[in-house]
Amino acid sequence: MEYSKVLAQQFEIKEEYAANIIALLDDGNTIPFIARYRKEMHGSMDDQLIRQFSEKLDYLRGLDKRREEIRNLIEAQEKLTEDVSAALDKAQTLSELEDIYRPFRPKRKTRAGVAKEKGLEPLALAIIKQEKGFSPQKYAAEFISEEKGVATADEALAGAMDIIAEQVSDSAEIRKLIREIAQSSGVLRSVAADEEKESVYTMYYDFSEAVKKIAGHRVLAVNRGEKEGFLKVSLELNENRPLSVIYRLLDKGVNPLCSDILRAAGEDAYNRLIFPSIEREIRSELTENAAESAMKVFAVNLKQLLMQPPVKGKTVLGLDPGYRTGCKVAVVNGTGKVLDTAVIYPTHGERKAAESKAKLLQLIKKYRVDIISIGNGTASKETEMFAADAIRELDRPVYYMVVSEAGASVYSASKLAATELPELDLTLRSAVSIARRLQDPLAELVKIEPKAIGVGQYQHDMPQKRLGETLDGVVEDCVNSVGADLNTASPALLLRVSGLNSTVCKNIVAYREENGAFNSRAELKKVPKLGPKAFEQCAGFLRVPESRNPLDNTGVHPESYKSAKELLTLLDYSEKEIKAAKFSDIANRVKTKGTKTLADTLGIGLPTLDDIVKELSKPGRDPRDEMPAPMLRTDVLDINDLKEGMELKGTVRNVIDFGAFVDIGVHQDGLVHISQICDKYIKHPSEVLKVGDVVNVKILSVDPKKNRISLTMRF
Repeated sequence: MEYSKVLAQQFEIKEEYAANIIALLDDGNTIPFIARYRKEMHGSMDDQLIRQFSEKLDYLRGLDKRREEIRNLIEAQEKLTEDVSAALDKAQTLSELEDIYRPFRPKRKTRAGVAKEKGLEPLALAIIKQEKGFSPQKYAAEFISEEKGVATADEALAGAMDIIAEQVSDSAEIRKLIREIAQSSGVLRSVAADEEKESVYTMYYDFSEAVKKIAGHRVLAVNRGEKEGFLKVSLELNENRPLSVIYRLLDKGVNPLCSDILRAAGEDAYNRLIFPSIEREIRSELTENAAESAMKVFAVNLKQLLMQPPVKGKTVLGLDPGYRTGCKVAVVNGTGKVLDTAVIYPTHGERKAAESKAKLLQLIKKYRVDIISIGNGTASKETEMFAADAIRELDRPVYYMVVSEAGASVYSASKLAATELPELDLTLRSAVSIARRLQDPLAELVKIEPKAIGVGQYQHDMPQKRLGETLDGVVEDCVNSVGADLNTASPALLLRVSGLNSTVCKNIVAYREENGAFNSRAELKKVPKLGPKAFEQCAGFLRVPESRNPLDNTGVHPESYKSAKELLTLLDYSEKEIKAAKFSDIANRVKTKGTKTLADTLGIGLPTLDDIVKELSKPGRDPRDEMPAPMLRTDVLDINDLKEGMELKGTVRNVIDFGAFVDIGVHQDGLVHISQICDKYIKHPSEVLKVGDVVNVKILSVDPKKNRISLTMRF
């Protein structure tokens, strides 16, 4: 298969670009590196698109591998004909390949196999041939044999029909046509396994929707309901159309005696062999598509969560709420260093609550705390109310924010946490994590397995390996788009940098500890096992603010330093300006000189020149700073305070297929259904909303007993 040609068509890019990406991937280049530093070779495709390209390339290569495996297996049986070989060459999907292989696949004992052992295959072939004047009944009588276990002509005919049914079932053409009918006309149906049993699946107790229209989240819901024993799920398909396909391809209509047998065998093939198999295929395909869609939503949400703007330079007090074991407290300074820890008991009676407030205020005053970060788990509501009440007594503004504590307990019990915070009990480590994830969500959340962060739907129903790969790709893209400080990045953060593996990351940290801070990117080459290829892949994504070379604190790759320096000379920057790294007017100077002229003079592509200019205009810039700032609060509401029609500000916490969950400061997130997001039609909420957005909402309805809040953004 000409991969570059096929992929160029699928991704609507030049074949030259497709060939370049394939060559770059095969040469061991990482996707972030290709996307960022090889733009001229692929037309400035982004990392997400290149990742999809890479996945499709792997699929096509897997398809070709399976094609050759099947060809060799059929050839080993000495049954490979020109027609079969041509069909294998034409097959575009794995299911088509498997349909072609089906007749040649070694079978377990089947009814058709038993009939063949009884010598009934000639009878079956004669019936399929349908010669005029042929009598199946008379010919069947010739196959009566006590030795072979055929007592009557009717038994012989029944065996022949089993052989015909299997041949019909093995027909790639028939299966393809029936699969297409099922995809266009099939209906997914679910009913209650026990109508008396209450469950969250009540709406699916009598549910049906067309296969071609059903939303992915409903597929995953009925699957889970079936798995938990609350639902019975099936595919419904009017059998007239598939049977007419079988009759048309099987019955020539020249011998009525054969026609009756063939139609009966065809009906048996459909009901016993084809439909159950197609039903499994369709449901598997629906599940796979739904899972892919859900993983995409999860990936988008995760990216937006990781790219939340950091709260830089602020002293933060982290609160990990709890009832019985108390509320864990950790104070961290602007660089994330732990200053103090404590345990308070705000829910253990009035005396303990008063002591807890005094301790909290004492810590806030002692360390000049700017913001309180509160985990959203058990006792979060009470802790939020306690903190809001406490900060009212201060003579300066202190804000708080409720953050997702998903994965904090996973991190606190990890080897990484034990290495980073060996002096702290694991319960206090989670309070540190909650504080740090407000300061720098990306740097803290990379320490946690992406699946544990919890910004998706039905993630436990996803293919876990595929989900892990998808989310790891998102984390990698985020880390590399922001960059990492070579002198402060944790091993967990370094591990996500393009081109670095765990051994090299450990060696970087060991080098820092032994030799002090890196003074330049070039010094990376002294790190053991960090060879030229690894340096090429990682250098542009690592920042060295302490370096004398201002380019070391930008996204300009070392391979482009010569061009960058020549550019500054061409733009008439003085040595003093270059040392001070003050290039705020660089875009205007480039425009005056002419972008194309400069690119040609420097011998670089326009995308590379644009990137150099962007980086030099804001050395050390953080792309997250362009995102809206997180919403900080000073007061708290209770769900019982909410009234229909009340207007509030909230933060989008999760975007899913049917809407978005918004934190409005009452501990229970409210749901904005997709129909209530905006006035225009949208296919998916992610077209309008993203995790972290601060939005205006109005209360549609409140049910305190069920903890349900319905919101609208249409007002």
